[in-house]
Amino acid sequence: MALPNIYNQSVAQDLINRINNLTPETPANWGKMNVSQMLSHSNITYEYVFDERNDHPNFLMKFILKMFIKSKVVSETPYPQNGPTAPAFIIKDSKDFSTEKTRLINYINDVVKKGASFFEGKESSSFGVLTSIEWNNMMYKHLDHHLKQFGV
Repeated sequence: MALPNIYNQSVAQDLINRINNLTPETPANWGKMNVSQMLSHSNITYEYVFDERNDHPNFLMKFILKMFIKSKVVSETPYPQNGPTAPAFIIKDSKDFSTEKTRLINYINDVVKKGASFFEGKESSSFGVLTSIEWNNMMYKHLDHHLKQFGV
């Protein structure tokens, strides 16, 4: 079963609608993050694509990620609840709900604007070169997982 196509405007709008159903008080069904931290956590994937981040994995860590983690991240198989989180994705401090929500919606819209061709053969800082389908799976699955975590 293929995951929904995040490059498609209607799929992106569905995700945005789900995000818009969140409030600063929306409780998590599982996990340690509050809703603002989850939104900030979700933004990190897009920061690696669209922004400058300086915390890329070194050669050895990238090799390990490609060999043991990549297939789980880019496949269609859903993430389990309470799975491990990479250190760069752990949000410990408080975040502003409105700011993080706006950033995430803007990133989703940027994905649609750029389209699948932008992501085809684009290198991931953790997993090397990915296909647009692998990028789709990674982005959609991660966001869907966390929106379900908060009941939307």
